[in-house]
Amino acid sequence: MNRVFAQIFLGLLSAPVLGTALVTAAHAADPAQASGSSTNWLAIAMFAAFVGLTLWITKWAASKTRTAGDFYTAGGGITGFQNGLAIAGDYMSAASFLGISAAVMYAGFDGLIYAIGFMVGWPLITFLIGERLRNLGRYTFADVAGYRFAQAPIRVFAASGTLVVVLFYLIAQMVGAGQLITLLFGLPYWVAVVIVGLLMMVYVLFGGMTATTWVQVIKAVLLLGGVSFLAFMVLLQFKFSPEAMFSEAVRIKTELADGDLAKGLSIMGPGKFVEHPFSTISFGMALMFGTAGLPHILMRFFTVPDAKEARKSVLWATTWIGYFYILTFVIGFGAISFVLTNPSFLNPDGSLIGGNNMAAVHLSNAMGGPIFLGFISAVAFATILAVVAGLTLSGASAVSHDLYSMVLMKGGHDTKKELKVSRATAAILGLISIILGITFEKQNVAFMVSLAFAVAASANFPVLLMSLLWKDCTTKGAVAGGFVGLATALVLMTLSKAVWVDVFGFEQAVFGWTSPALISVPAAFLTIWAVSMLDRSTNADKERAAFPAQQIRSETGIGIAPAVDE
Repeated sequence: MNRVFAQIFLGLLSAPVLGTALVTAAHAADPAQASGSSTNWLAIAMFAAFVGLTLWITKWAASKTRTAGDFYTAGGGITGFQNGLAIAGDYMSAASFLGISAAVMYAGFDGLIYAIGFMVGWPLITFLIGERLRNLGRYTFADVAGYRFAQAPIRVFAASGTLVVVLFYLIAQMVGAGQLITLLFGLPYWVAVVIVGLLMMVYVLFGGMTATTWVQVIKAVLLLGGVSFLAFMVLLQFKFSPEAMFSEAVRIKTELADGDLAKGLSIMGPGKFVEHPFSTISFGMALMFGTAGLPHILMRFFTVPDAKEARKSVLWATTWIGYFYILTFVIGFGAISFVLTNPSFLNPDGSLIGGNNMAAVHLSNAMGGPIFLGFISAVAFATILAVVAGLTLSGASAVSHDLYSMVLMKGGHDTKKELKVSRATAAILGLISIILGITFEKQNVAFMVSLAFAVAASANFPVLLMSLLWKDCTTKGAVAGGFVGLATALVLMTLSKAVWVDVFGFEQAVFGWTSPALISVPAAFLTIWAVSMLDRSTNADKERAAFPAQQIRSETGIGIAPAVDE
């Protein structure tokens, strides 16, 4: 096994060098392309260094991954500080770094609805969910949601909701990665997406949660350092005066709008990005409640040894994430001044070279030259790899633990077989994400993530919250409400402009608003309430009677299972 891994490791470590050779050959064969862009050798070197480091971590983690507990939760041995950094690394995705800064550059203050929505979800996790998750769960959020319920139906729903959220989230990461590598290396977009998908599979297949955690920690430190320097350099140009930065942004937007001052000033108010009040409220609900329903974030609470460390995790994660989102705001406005006005970053039609999501990458070039461009590009790449690894792991655990182990095998199985199922699922998810990443190439990555948040808010969050806090919630109510929320969100998103028009090519959207959450979230809660109240079965009475015991354990940790497999 070690010999096989070593061969894969060395082969992948040489992949950047091979890719560089292919790029050089392509440029030599195509003079037009060679003249249009130059290979950033420093970025290539940093890419190679990061890939080499993370693959070494994966090799080290593989030697420590022997049980299901090791694979899913790193044996429960991660500290609160480490886990807080890892959560931040998992949460600060390509959508956050690339998508929000691009949204702010184009829409001004209105683009900050992403950052605000993402942040508001954390108090819910801090005060309502985090500690209870660690006290009740083991591997996945279905362990918590189904603590006192019939296992088969609740886990089928939980796995369904997890996989849909994971796939939507993966699309955004793969699109961001493909555009980034295409911009820097000159490779075709689909080749870039395939490279990222293969690397992602290696991290998860061999290293499990241990490797994923440390990749996320390293990536969080690099990203926080990179955006700090980038924001510092932007503010330095304006002598650390936000007012001067805003005034310059308005002036530039006015010039680009042929002197229309009203259009220039529009970036300082709402309505440019999310136009309708319904969409604004719905969009905010999706981001706020979706944060508390993301399976790959919830899964991280099972990697710490106890509830105390779980609380520390949330505290540290909130600190890093809040600081990061403040900086994306500065980066977005800085891009207006130093990217939109620089012809070397623009196509002839005025669009950004590499796509609209590349605002932060071009700004790093403007502020720090090729050296900083190489660093930020490598950090963005690290960001994507860390997030997709966490997503893939949560999707794989949903299939192997929730469906295979607890539903098909009814808890009686060989751990080694469960790990095989998990790894096979990770490989399949990697292939699916590659296909979807190619299909959704033109979408804004932040918006694609908002669709994942809408599903998480509509399906996972209502079931998790009601099962934890409402004594009358039953299996039938939770499953019915979860599936209603999931189906409603998926149907309305399919009928919206993002999919119906931009992907399927129809002229007009059937559902005219940005997010379905204002409809789908209440639908899920109402269905859970109605079905549970109407459920008079014997099992429902037993489930209601089991709530006090669940409440005691969730708040005290009495009776908690060991974090490591026996």
